[in-house]
Amino acid sequence: MKYTNNSCLSLVSDDEPRSASRTKGSKHYNWWFRVTVYAFLLIAGQSVATLLGEFYYDKGGNSKWMATFVQSAGFPVLFVPLIVARVYLPATSSTTTERPASVSTVALLYFGLGVLIAGNGMLYSYGLLYLPVSTYSMLCSTQLVFSAIFSFFLNSQKFTAFILNSLILLTMSVVLLAVDPNNSSDSTTHSEGKYGSGFVCTVAASAGYSLLLSLTQLCFEKVIRKETINAVLEMSISTSVVSTCTCLVGIFASGDWKGLKSEMNEYQEGSVSYVMTLVWIAVTWQVFSVGLIGLVFEASSLFSNVISTLGSPVVPIFAVIFFHDTLSGVKIMAMLLSLWGFVSYIYQHYIDDCKAKKARIVDDQNEEKC
Repeated sequence: MKYTNNSCLSLVSDDEPRSASRTKGSKHYNWWFRVTVYAFLLIAGQSVATLLGEFYYDKGGNSKWMATFVQSAGFPVLFVPLIVARVYLPATSSTTTERPASVSTVALLYFGLGVLIAGNGMLYSYGLLYLPVSTYSMLCSTQLVFSAIFSFFLNSQKFTAFILNSLILLTMSVVLLAVDPNNSSDSTTHSEGKYGSGFVCTVAASAGYSLLLSLTQLCFEKVIRKETINAVLEMSISTSVVSTCTCLVGIFASGDWKGLKSEMNEYQEGSVSYVMTLVWIAVTWQVFSVGLIGLVFEASSLFSNVISTLGSPVVPIFAVIFFHDTLSGVKIMAMLLSLWGFVSYIYQHYIDDCKAKKARIVDDQNEEKC
């Protein structure tokens, strides 16, 4: 979060610094409101989409390409808020006076990010197919470790004792899941070899996801340079279009499309439920996407990943209720470590926020003395 420090200026009246102070405070609370909304969209979208994805596999779905396709195919629902934002919100502003990037540069960046999203989605689809949803969800918390690494090299993220503590705790939680001999027995339909493949694919997807966030932040800072919700929606829609087209190519090139009709007819809950499951998976992933990109835009890629990690303990609880996953002692310990790691990072953000508030107070006092 960034705050502007104003130097002492000649003032027309004593009321002006107080007015400026109120403006700064208003912007501060508006920032927290936007972050809260984006965080809710991210956690809600991620949790529901993951549970629906497990429901798809649990009831007879087996197409990895289809599971990947619906992760981005719901982008048309974002056209409505985009139109509303363009009509009712202020015109787009730039964070710099530099010349904006060319259309070809932006298009190339969106294309690269979209292909990365498609490849990453395929890895996640394999992980969700071969792992219990509770194990899968907690393994996704490794993305915070990868995010810290990529943020350090790509986004100049600084490490503190609390951030390092967070990374260590999350790493320990993943190690516990990796060495737990009871994990493979949770899934009765897949062998230990496929469990291992799902484990590796999920961790690899977490690394790709973290790289995607850091690249997204870099794009906002160096290329997009816009400070409106329009920029968030435009990036989400554009990258989803590329990802959807990539998945369509994969569906037809692999011949996966030939089995989709029989898969729908043999779906345990019926063909209507099959279609509705895929539709709502698509919609909820778009909700997640807006929250994700919004947090990267408002804060940072690492902060966005921390909020995403917060949703990891939510999914296993619902997985026990709806899918009868076993919640062993090792999983509970891993979940607690994951929560501890999350709290550690949030506390560091709280400290940074307090320092920023003190800096604003000092600035306001200096202005009043001028």
